[in-house]
Amino acid sequence: MTEALKKRDYAAGATGPLTGLRVMDLSRLVAGNTLTQMLGDYGAEVIKVEPPEGDTLRAWRVEGVETNWKIFARNKKSLAVDFRKAPVRDMLLKLLPSCAVFVESFRPGTLEKMGLAPDTLLAANPRLVIVRVSGWGQTGPYSHRPGFGTLVEGMSGFASMNGFEDREPVLPPMYLADTIAGLSGVGAVMMALRAVEVNGGAGQVIDLPLLDPLFNALGPQAANYRLTGTIKPRTGSRSTNAAPRNVYRTRDGGWVCLSASTQGMTERLFRAIDRADLIDDPRYRTNADRVQRSEELDAIIGAFVGARTLEETVAYFDAAAVTIGPVYDVNQILHDPHVVEREILADYPDADMGQFPMHPVIPRLSGTPGSIRSPAPRLGEHNRTLLAEIGVSDADYAALKARGVVIEADLPGARHSSGAPARSAGS
Repeated sequence: MTEALKKRDYAAGATGPLTGLRVMDLSRLVAGNTLTQMLGDYGAEVIKVEPPEGDTLRAWRVEGVETNWKIFARNKKSLAVDFRKAPVRDMLLKLLPSCAVFVESFRPGTLEKMGLAPDTLLAANPRLVIVRVSGWGQTGPYSHRPGFGTLVEGMSGFASMNGFEDREPVLPPMYLADTIAGLSGVGAVMMALRAVEVNGGAGQVIDLPLLDPLFNALGPQAANYRLTGTIKPRTGSRSTNAAPRNVYRTRDGGWVCLSASTQGMTERLFRAIDRADLIDDPRYRTNADRVQRSEELDAIIGAFVGARTLEETVAYFDAAAVTIGPVYDVNQILHDPHVVEREILADYPDADMGQFPMHPVIPRLSGTPGSIRSPAPRLGEHNRTLLAEIGVSDADYAALKARGVVIEADLPGARHSSGAPARSAGS
């Protein structure tokens, strides 16, 4: 696997299905930024309103490079202001009539203390869709708690299901709760915008906690518990619903993953490993039988896989149309021909790295595709343009800057944040 990523430039001026839609984003961290990144990818103009130190994602650096910010803030504009200064509230309210969506992720009650309660926002723009991202929701006994995704991933039941039975519960190694909430929020925004279009033009508030979407994604755990009286155990990479399903080590130290979750696929697998006799073996005849004997099946399949290299295993089962695939690390992903051909990653020009590998706009729409039109902005890069819309002259802007009301990076690439890479609100 030696393919190099394709090189792409930013598609400045490209349009998408959300072109003409303006979003004001006061959120921090991953959930809100995921939501607005996707809206921006499809053409929305996203105004990222940042505090003087910048969005927290700017501080999550690897080798001094703001890799998270470069991904989540692409296609956005930066308006950097000090929320503690009196003129800021009025400036935001003056910009609000031009916006269709408003996103925030403060702890419940904070927006109200800032003088930007939903009633105030809707008075300024009655058609506004307001998204309130939090950990636990705007109501309920835990609404006051900080909304870090780690806590949600624990309380939701995810961690208790993840890992191996004889080990501690395992938190996800990525921003799971935040990402699922952000993606759920995109759908909610589009539904609310549709309601504005067809139901008299009234805006509304979307209560988007991290907890609810992640819990929803875990399926019928409560119903299963009520039926059985038992808590789902941690099973590693095995499944309690279907078997065989696991990861298996290859002769050269690689790993493959297998899911034979239908009867037809299981029978195809048994034939492929020269064990057609297992199809009619009463120990493995049905899925329920196989789930009870997962360990025995894993030993049989593992012996077959362990006699071959990763490349040989994948090629063999691919030819047999069996659902086995490689377990990749990021180096393997970067060089995989499918990833390269479909541009699941492509290189974009970057001031820090020369070329920055970035994932595409997803999902892929055939008629009105999205685009990556601009790199993540430097802090306050669009202050002057945006504030000029509400009548702030160059002289007024200079005065606001001198008073610390607005903040901007002095040089392209300058960073106003500090700190080492940190865990996400969703990690």
